Amino acid sequence: MFFKKSPWIIHYDATSCNGCDIEVIASLTPMYDLERFGIVNTGNPKHADIFVITGSVNESSRTVVKNIYDQMPNPKVVVAVGICATSGGVFRECYNVLGGVDRVIPVDVYVPGCAARPESIIDGIIAALDILERRHVEFRKAKSEARRQENKLRRYHLND
Repeated sequence: MFFKKSPWIIHYDATSCNGCDIEVIASLTPMYDLERFGIVNTGNPKHADIFVITGSVNESSRTVVKNIYDQMPNPKVVVAVGICATSGGVFRECYNVLGGVDRVIPVDVYVPGCAARPESIIDGIIAALDILERRHVEFRKAKSEARRQENKLRRYHLND
């Protein structure tokens, strides 16, 4: 319940034409007001819960995308915005384009469009909130189970 109230997003442009980037920023403006859901855009992946990525992935941006994803704490959700981030778009046949974001990191929500409309981006991020909340519950259960197993092992070793 808490993650749904104030998730932080990090936005990365992986070689897009900036059409989707403009729409992501537009969704944060007062006209569409993504912040009414408590969503804050951050520049630090260590504070982010949702990774919003636009554009196709090439060889030079692959390591950056992977590094940002690896620095994010669990649970985390990835939202691919635009047709380029989804499948590579019109650039997928280019020699330097690997394809969509899912070639590098797992993607949870796909927002299609060229350029994706702010309403679609908001719908995608709201869908990501549900996934984030579900993963948070699973993460807490797994953490408490690990703690329970650790305590059981500790008691076993103390009795030896």
